[in-house]
Amino acid sequence: MEGIEQNEEAAPTEGVHLLTVVSPRRDEGNSPTGIVGRRMARQLLTLGRRVRVIAEPDQCGGWPDAVEVVEGSITRPLDSRRAFDGVEAVFLAGAHPSTVRDALALAREAAVRRIVLLSSHGPEYEEANPPETWFWLAVEKAVEQSGIAWTHIRPSAVMGAVIEGTYPATGSDWPDTVRAEGVVREAFLDRGHYPFIHEEDLAAVATAALICDDYTGTVIEAVGPPLSTRARIRGIAAALGRDIGTVDLSPDGSRAIWQRLGWPDGAIEVTLYALEEYGARCAELLQWTRDQRPSVQDITGRPPRTYDDWLSENIDAFR
Repeated sequence: MEGIEQNEEAAPTEGVHLLTVVSPRRDEGNSPTGIVGRRMARQLLTLGRRVRVIAEPDQCGGWPDAVEVVEGSITRPLDSRRAFDGVEAVFLAGAHPSTVRDALALAREAAVRRIVLLSSHGPEYEEANPPETWFWLAVEKAVEQSGIAWTHIRPSAVMGAVIEGTYPATGSDWPDTVRAEGVVREAFLDRGHYPFIHEEDLAAVATAALICDDYTGTVIEAVGPPLSTRARIRGIAAALGRDIGTVDLSPDGSRAIWQRLGWPDGAIEVTLYALEEYGARCAELLQWTRDQRPSVQDITGRPPRTYDDWLSENIDAFR
């Protein structure tokens, strides 16, 4: 197939499962599609499924040998038209409102049976604003109106975002400052909380939605519990086996650091709001997380991985 590098012959019994991956983005709500997609690919291959990926140039490496890799972008889907040939299901990540309907038209032409959208927790806030301002809600509405069976996944922040360089801003400079100075500087240090999910768990939720009809027409809240900033720092220190110094900044102090790192103002304000809000309403929001059905554990069949689990796999980023 033109434009596709096929590294190894797969032996599937189903149609192709297409994953879309974009370069890291720092806008609010954007998940690290690369690390989630690679874990999905391994899970799908283990299940005997054929996997194809449309990946932006800097995301074309690091895939299992049996994955077919198409260099392209889901934000320009018409350039990768043939990547939809033979596709049964699409994990749609990184789509843009301006071109998502083109991608969905290609999916319809290819007789795709199912779309699983990696969304965000933005739609419930966007709904009060004029439609021309929508981003996530516009993408969700387009998928719902496509005529293809759909599932939306609205995840917590992904633990591995700190390595891939995607939202949220909290913790984004910690690997650099811990390595260089042994210190963390951030606002709301003593009361800040933020919800996270391990990328392996998010991939497992998305894989389950991609291969069966159980979640068709639903919004899955793939959420983890709010973690305190202090607990995250203690976990890093314990994994390193040494103390980490801390500096409690004002919101303006964190804002200035994140601006220097290139975070857009919207992502900064959402991060600061969430750190403070989850801290102030931690018990209430923890209960909301526990009340979601189906839960991550319901879908994956095992307890969610913890931040300490994630650190055991990724602590070298802080050394």
